Amino acid sequence: MDASPIINGLSVDVEDWFQVGAFENVIERGDWDGLATRVEDNVLRILDLFAEAEIKATFFTLGWVARRNAQLMRRIADAGHEIASHGYDHARVFTFDRKSFAQDIRKAREIIEDAAGVQVSGYRAPSFSIDQRTPWAYMELAEQGYAYSSSVAPVAHDHYGWREAPRFAFKPLAWSELVEIPVTTAILGGKRVAAGGGGFFRVLPYAFSRWAIRQVNRRERRPAVFYFHPWEIDPNQPRVGNAPLKSRLRHYTNLSGMADKLGELVHEFEWGRMDLLAHREAARAEELAA
Repeated sequence: MDASPIINGLSVDVEDWFQVGAFENVIERGDWDGLATRVEDNVLRILDLFAEAEIKATFFTLGWVARRNAQLMRRIADAGHEIASHGYDHARVFTFDRKSFAQDIRKAREIIEDAAGVQVSGYRAPSFSIDQRTPWAYMELAEQGYAYSSSVAPVAHDHYGWREAPRFAFKPLAWSELVEIPVTTAILGGKRVAAGGGGFFRVLPYAFSRWAIRQVNRRERRPAVFYFHPWEIDPNQPRVGNAPLKSRLRHYTNLSGMADKLGELVHEFEWGRMDLLAHREAARAEELAA
């Protein structure tokens, strides 16, 4: 068995505190420009963390954010990180038809590439919203020349999830080289459990994430895919008091401890950019098919 360390995929979904799914029914998109933005300062803190740990990652960025923060986009790229697309304004894929989805990902890509001065080859759907309802999404991504997507959560969840999807990287289209890299799940009691970051990482003890990543790396010899958001390291962000209690609990729990947990995570495991992971996973798929 190959005993070399596995390089996991580390990613940041670049969106501000008011652009999250938990608040989409209480904060109108038309009000976004009037709200205090905190994404730049939070991303700069993340860049410092990654520099200290000497790791590179992928920043899946909203076109809305890139349009207003071109200097930040260039700073991310200049530091050697990948910049990829998170769509334009965090609308979930299943709220589109194929034509409007095509417009959204084309618009976001053009804005991000212009801001960052680099080519975008990766895409992550807001709230992991590619699922069985959107068979056309992969066709559109492939036709627009994307190399990979990381848009599937292969679990059941109240906000998202495609339970029947493969747990690890797969090619969704027989005629395309496009690779889908799902966010990480682990097996607990014979069932899949979400273990790829975000709120699960922030709320649950760090020991759970350590166990899950070790299971994927050591037992299954596969890379983990981990994500988080800049607002998750920001305990001083504004509070949305009119949001449902469940949404507030989901969004605000353990914000003060997130940065320290991330520091432990990035030093304990091996991490790299998602585009490089996609390249390795595509090569692995070709070897298995040969």
